[in-house]
Amino acid sequence: MSGYYRSDDLPRFPEMGTDRPELWEKFNHYYAAVFAEGALTEREKALMALAVSHAVQCPYCIDAYTQACLEKGSNLEQMTEAVHVATAIKGGAALVHGLQMRNAAEKLTM
Repeated sequence: MSGYYRSDDLPRFPEMGTDRPELWEKFNHYYAAVFAEGALTEREKALMALAVSHAVQCPYCIDAYTQACLEKGSNLEQMTEAVHVATAIKGGAALVHGLQMRNAAEKLTM
């Protein structure tokens, strides 16, 4: 069985503007503004996007931002470190929610 995500879907992303082009245009303007050089470089933003892509587990984004990072001058060591940052944050976020479990258990065992 082939995977749910198909790499050939990524180039089809603009099709999402077919039925509501005005919304697609607004998204594209916002997206372009976010990723334009600003207080952060385009390279730094690409590394951040790569890390977030792993945290939200979007294979399309992982493919796109791996390419973007390489195009903006990042190397595999930097990209790997960005993924580890995302992993640490996501793992920590899961772990700290364990306090919710502890709070619920305390209420239920009182």
